[in-house]
Parts: sequence; structure tokens; C-alpha cells
Amino acid sequence: MAKLYFKFGAMGSSKSAQALITKFNYEELGMTVWLIKPSIDTRDGADIIKSRIGLEARAEIITPEESIIEKYREAGKHTVIIADESQFFTPEQIDELRYLVDEEDIPVLCFGLRTDFLTHFFPGAQRLMELADSMTEIKTVCACGRKATVNARIDENGKIVTKGEQVFLGGNDSYVAMCHKCWTTKQKEQRG
Repeated sequence: MAKLYFKFGAMGSSKSAQALITKFNYEELGMTVWLIKPSIDTRDGADIIKSRIGLEARAEIITPEESIIEKYREAGKHTVIIADESQFFTPEQIDELRYLVDEEDIPVLCFGLRTDFLTHFFPGAQRLMELADSMTEIKTVCACGRKATVNARIDENGKIVTKGEQVFLGGNDSYVAMCHKCWTTKQKEQRG
């Protein structure tokens, strides 16, 4: 029986690497994978999913206006769907992934962030938290050694940013995974 999976973690927790390893494992067994990602994620190229450890693969791009169900039907039958950066899908697109699990009996594995740089849900992640059959946190650590849960946005001087748009694409130069205590302590220090 197929399930909708949400595997989430802070920045740098190896979400993309795990998505690509999962893809490899399915394909090694002769199964077909429909690898998808939202169009907003253009950091490594419009149709590329790339991990910090160097794994990469081409993915089907889904724009916010597109129907995932229609794109899936155009792509042909697959054994499994793997979605990277799933927090950027619309709630309606997450509903469509749920539909594919239920009606097409196809497992859907979504990898992504749960919250933004201010610890607020991304709309797609919130919908996944509401609908997923299985949720797994992919853990990473703060520099202090505690579990990192916050995606701290930093400026060019390494200071924590607390204002701005929810979506700002960046890597290690723009985000640092932190525990909540370090995140709040550093903000207090910055304020003087």
C-alpha cells in the first residue's frame, strides 16, 4: 500500500542527498522514479537536484501553476515519485501528490524544509504535515552540538537576518542551521 512520506530537516541535513540516494536505490532494483522539484529552486540549474556532497540528477520542473497530476500523466507511469524542495510546492500541489498516492497507489517521498528563517511553516510543508502518512526528521547539529531546528538566514557579515521575504534562495553563504537557543541568543547579542 502506497504512502505519502515527508522527510524534513534544517538546512544542511542532507535532504537532497537522501532523495538522490533513494532514487538510486529504487532504480538499482529496476524500478522507475519520477524525480520532481518546484521551479522556484534554480540554485544548481533549473532542472538539476544537487547535494552538497556532489550527488546530482535531472528532475522534472513543476511551476506553481501546473497540475502535478497532469504532469505525472504526461510523464508516463512510474514506480515512485520523489520530490525535492517540496516546501515550495503549493498546498494544492501537495493535495495532488496525496491524490496520486491514494488513487494511483504510487508511493510519494517528499524531501524539504519544514520552516523558514523565522521558524514559520512554508505552505507546502504545512500541508505535508497535515497529510503525510509518515514524517521523518532528518537531523543535523548546531555549532554548539545541540540538534539544529532553525534555518537561520545570515547576511554578508554573518549577522542573523530577521526581516525579508519568506523565500530567499541560498546555500551555506546565506543560511546556517542552528538550535533555537543559539538563534535567539545571537539575535539578543546583535541587538546589544
